[in-house]
Amino acid sequence: MNYPKKVTFGDITVRDGFQHEEKFIPTEAKLWLTEELMLCGFKHIEITNFGNPKGMPQFRDADELFKLVRKSKRIAHLLPEVKFTAVTIREKAVERAIQARKEGYGPDRILLMVSTSESHQMKNSGLSIDEYFKMAEKYVPMARDAGMKVNGTVSTIWGCPIEGPTEMSKAVDFTKRWFDVGATDIEHADHDGSASPDRIYRYFSMLMDAFQDPTKHIVHLHTTRGWGLANVLAALQAGMTNYESTMGGTGGQPANFVDGVPVSGTGEYYYNESLNVGLVPTEDMVVMMDEMGIETNLDIDRVLKTGKMVERIIGRKLRSESIHQGRIPKSLSGRK
Repeated sequence: MNYPKKVTFGDITVRDGFQHEEKFIPTEAKLWLTEELMLCGFKHIEITNFGNPKGMPQFRDADELFKLVRKSKRIAHLLPEVKFTAVTIREKAVERAIQARKEGYGPDRILLMVSTSESHQMKNSGLSIDEYFKMAEKYVPMARDAGMKVNGTVSTIWGCPIEGPTEMSKAVDFTKRWFDVGATDIEHADHDGSASPDRIYRYFSMLMDAFQDPTKHIVHLHTTRGWGLANVLAALQAGMTNYESTMGGTGGQPANFVDGVPVSGTGEYYYNESLNVGLVPTEDMVVMMDEMGIETNLDIDRVLKTGKMVERIIGRKLRSESIHQGRIPKSLSGRK
C-alpha cells in the first residue's frame, strides 16, 4: 500500500464541532481551544460562521472571538503562521468578513459551499446551484481583493440525504468550476457520512486523475456510521494529503435548539441519532497516522490532552477512543 509520507491537518472544532451543540459554548472556551490547537501545531483552524446569528446563535460571538484571538498574547508568536477560516455561505456573511478584515481582525480565509444536489443546495443556502455560482463569481474576487483566501466546498458528493444517490463525476466538474471563479482550495465533503471506503477511493482517484496535485484539496469526512477512519485510509491510498477534522468527532448540522430555545438552524436533522454524527475525531486520526509513520507535525500528546478538556467543555463523553486509551506503547509497537 502506498501512503503519503506527510500530511497537513486542519482542525474545525470551534466552528463545525460546536455548531451542532444545543448549548452555547462560552466565548472564553472557544478562545482557549483556538489557542490550544495552535499550540498543538495546527496551522489551519476554522473558528466561526459569519451567517445570521438569529438562526445560528452558537456564532453570535463571531466578531468578538476573532478580536480576542488576534489580541491573544498567549499565541501571539504563532499568529503569523496560522490561517483562520470563517464560514460565509451567503452575501451578507462575505460582506461581514470583508469588513472585519478591513478593520484588522477578520479571517484569513472564508468558506463558500455548493452541493451537487439541488435540494440540498436550496436547503443549505436558499439558492439554486447556478444562482450560487453566479453569486460566487461576484463575491470571490471581492474577498480575494480584501486579502482573503477562499475555500470552495463541494458537498453531497457520495449521496444526498434529501434526494438520494448523486453522480460523483459532477463533484469533479464543480471543483473545476470553483477554481475558475477564483477559489484557492477545495473541500470535498461527506457531510452526512454516506460514503463507503470503496467509493471514497474511487472519487479521490478520479479527482487526482483530473488535478494531479493534492495540496489544494481537503478531505472532510464524517463518521456517522463508524466508517470514518476506514474512509481516511481509503483517501490516503488515493494519495490525499490534506485533512480536516474535529476534536472528539463533534459536529453536524447547525443546531435547531440552543440553550432551551428552538431556532431555525438548518431545520429538521437529516439523521436518526443527533449526538452521533460528527466528523472523524482529530485525536484518533492523528494517532493512527503517526502509528503508520506518516508525518503530522503535531504535538500528539498535547492533542490528546486537549481532547480530554474538550469533553469537559461540552459536558459529555465524545467519540475519540485515543484520548482514553492513549497511544500504542512503543513496547508493543516496536516503533522508536
